[in-house]
This record gives sequence, structure tokens and C-alpha cells, in this order.
Amino acid sequence: MNINRILFLFLLVTSVWSCKKDDGGVDVITIPPRSLSEVALENDAEIQEYLSTHFYNYEEFASPPADFDYKIVIDTLVGDDADKTPMIDQVSSETLEVSSDEFELNDDETAMHTVYYLSAREGAGESPTVADSTFLRYEGTFLNGDLFDGITTYSWQYLPFFLRGYSIGVSKFKAGDDIIINNDGTSSISNNGIGLIIIPSGLAYFNGSGSNGSIPAYSNLIFKIDTGLFVEDTDWDGDGIPSILEDLDGDGNLNSDNTDRKQEEDLFSPAFPNHTDTDDDNDGILTRDEIEIDSNGNITFPDSDGDGTPDYLDNDN
Repeated sequence: MNINRILFLFLLVTSVWSCKKDDGGVDVITIPPRSLSEVALENDAEIQEYLSTHFYNYEEFASPPADFDYKIVIDTLVGDDADKTPMIDQVSSETLEVSSDEFELNDDETAMHTVYYLSAREGAGESPTVADSTFLRYEGTFLNGDLFDGITTYSWQYLPFFLRGYSIGVSKFKAGDDIIINNDGTSSISNNGIGLIIIPSGLAYFNGSGSNGSIPAYSNLIFKIDTGLFVEDTDWDGDGIPSILEDLDGDGNLNSDNTDRKQEEDLFSPAFPNHTDTDDDNDGILTRDEIEIDSNGNITFPDSDGDGTPDYLDNDN
């Protein structure tokens, strides 16, 4: 190596070191989000492979032993268990369109995503909607079985505040029928529903990491659900309209329905979807005062100017 090459290398190293010192550290490279449709295909293939190679303790649910705790246990189809029925033959599914806008991506893309669900024990009650407040407990894991979240005691969850795939899955299960007060002062739900949900990342966090940063990007998620009770026709914002009726486009995503978004943006106000907004058209008149509710609880929606838009959604009536 000659002296000129040595001098060149010395100057190069000195320059790089100086840049790092001037910048206060090593440059961080930002990786752009992956394509929604590409990840959707990849996620679904992973989920179907998982369902084809795993089974749950369906035999115990069919003939419960005396000490059975009614918890779903999943295992692989190997060895003595190779002849068990795979979950792929037992699940139901629902396919939904997801827009890249939901994850603030800028590529104007939509992709179909499938949520898979399995009812291990049917509850004796009715099923909540995706818009109901539901009394439940759950366990969340990755496909490899690692736990990332869960609650062991029943808790109220207003489903629109949770993952879209999660709320849709919960709505497929029936709840229990009564609260039982045990001799030791604890309580339980009789005839509660037990189920399993598997959701792709596009119906979960996609390239995000969850509220506590514990979920890797593009992760498929499993939720074991114990559905206790629910509030029928939950009206979260108390405006007189059940939250489920504020899903104006019927896609199961209440957070995408915001009639007065433009007015809120003009006022630099936070965006309030209709199900959390007491004045859905931002006209200064409460929604409750622009609808009619009879003594039986039936709701009618007046349209004063006859333009086809009910008063509570029409700020120029």
C-alpha cells in the first residue's frame, strides 16, 4: 500500500468520524411500510399453514371432564396427535376490505383481509355487535404461542376502541346468561361463550407495535376469548342512537364514520367519529335533540328540509 492510499484512507475515516460527532450519533435509516396487499397475502398464507398444522382440545369441550377449566389449549399435529382434526377444518371466517388510509399510508391501496374464528363453546346468551360494550376476558398470543397480553378477570370493553379484527371476532360469539355470586364472594358468568380469533396484521397493528411496543410489525395475532355479558344496543356517547347505527357504511369500522370531519378540521379540533360525538353534524344542536324517540324506544330521524339527509347529519337544514 503506497503513501497516497494511506493518506486517502486516513482522511476518509477522519471525515466519517467528524460527521458522526457533528450529527450527535449514527444516522437512523427509516424503513418505509410494506405494501398492504403484499403483507395480506403473506399473513393469510401463514395463518392457513398454522391452522393446517395445529389442533385445539375440542374433545375436552365435547365431553368435559369433571375438573375441566374450559380453556382452549392449542398443540401441533405431530406424533400421537397427528390424527387429530386440524383447526383449518373447524374455523369459520369473514373477509373484509381494508384501506391503507386506516394506517395512514399514502399509496391509496385496498386489500382483502380474512379474520378466522372458532367457537369452542357456544354461550347461552345472544351475541354482541362490533359496537357493544362487552364484559369479557382474553389472552393474546402470537402464532408461536408467546403471550403478549391478556386479562384473567372479566372486564368491560367497548369494542370500537379495540382492533377491528378483534371486535369482529368477538361479535361472532355468544355471551353467557347470568352473574353467579360464589360462596367465597367471587363471581362468575354462567354458560359463557368460549372462542378463538386469529387476525392478520391488516386487521390489527400492521406496521405498528401496539400500545406497549411489544408486537413486531406485520404480526398475526391469536386471541382466546371468554365472552361473559354485553350491553345490548350500547350508546357510547349518550346521543340517543345506538352505536351500531352510527356505522353508516356498515363495514364494522365505526371509527371511519365521521359526518362533521371537515368542520372539525377547519376548527383544528380533534376528530370525533359519530359514535363518540354528541353533535354529529356540528351544527350546535345536540344529536339527541334532532331525533325522535317514542315511549317504546323506537327512533325516527326527521328530515326537515326533505333533502334525503336526516337532521342530525345535516348542518344546513
